[in-house]
Amino acid sequence: MKPRRRTASEPLKPIGRRRKATDSFFPEPAPRVSQGGAMRRAILVGAALASLCSLPGCGNTVHPGQRGLRWYPLTEGLTTETLKSGFYWRAPWNDIFIYDVRLQSYTEMVDALSSDDLLVRLKAAIIMRPIVDEIYFLAQEIGPDFYPRVVRPELLAAVRSVVSNYPMVSVPERSAEIASKVQAVVVDKLKGRHLEVHSVALADIELAKIVLEAVERKQAKEQEKEQKEFELVIAEKDAEIARRRARGEGDAVRIRSEGEAEGMKIRALGQAKAQETITSTLTPSYLRYKLYDSPTAKMVLLPEDVRVPILIAPNSGDEAKPSREGLTRAEQDVMDRKQ
Repeated sequence: MKPRRRTASEPLKPIGRRRKATDSFFPEPAPRVSQGGAMRRAILVGAALASLCSLPGCGNTVHPGQRGLRWYPLTEGLTTETLKSGFYWRAPWNDIFIYDVRLQSYTEMVDALSSDDLLVRLKAAIIMRPIVDEIYFLAQEIGPDFYPRVVRPELLAAVRSVVSNYPMVSVPERSAEIASKVQAVVVDKLKGRHLEVHSVALADIELAKIVLEAVERKQAKEQEKEQKEFELVIAEKDAEIARRRARGEGDAVRIRSEGEAEGMKIRALGQAKAQETITSTLTPSYLRYKLYDSPTAKMVLLPEDVRVPILIAPNSGDEAKPSREGLTRAEQDVMDRKQ
């Protein structure tokens, strides 16, 4: 339906409220708010803010051994100021990134090939932590998951590289040396990554079964060899003891025999000298003297032409005095001593 056109004779209708003569040309003032209403409004705003801040996620606690970085996504982003241990309020849309700066241990099972192309399975442990003064740069460049992203690949590569320079049988006994070289490689690879490596250790080294059997056989042979060598040493010692004992007994027999022979020799020499002395002094005259000197001697005269013995004074107390004529000087001295 088309609108009806106004004719020229129709008067114009006023738009809006017709102003009265008493109306002022200035706008009416706004209604005044009482002081009590403003106070209530402030209380309501404070309560709203308090309830907003008390919502979950409006505060973070940084525990001892940790550091935090504030994150303002709507304004300045990540701040460089490091937060120490404590509780920190924040708006729900902000955040605080927390990093543990204490020493942490990470363990990996590594399969590596030795220099003789044999498989060695071992456990590698690394102790490390973020550098406290470089937390901001660590967060910017790597993030909180620095171990799986950066450290783990370097640790595995270093272990495999170093173990490949050693024979398999020498890996267990030289594990400390291998761990030291692995640590040096990892430290060199992590330079500028804002991480501090404290130590690297190797443990639970598992060798191939065939090699273990060979090593066990070798050790058994070595132990048997050592046992044989020990028994040989004992046998040599026993033989030496027997030789020395026999030598001592032989020396004793020899010394005893030499002593007995020397004694017999001395006795023989004495007897020979005595016999020589006796022989040199047994003259016919001395024998006659000894005959005369005997207290039991009896004199029997046998005539040549009479075959019957004649006894002369058998009980006579007078003893015949032997003659000194024809005696030697020694026989005369003996006679003098007898008298």
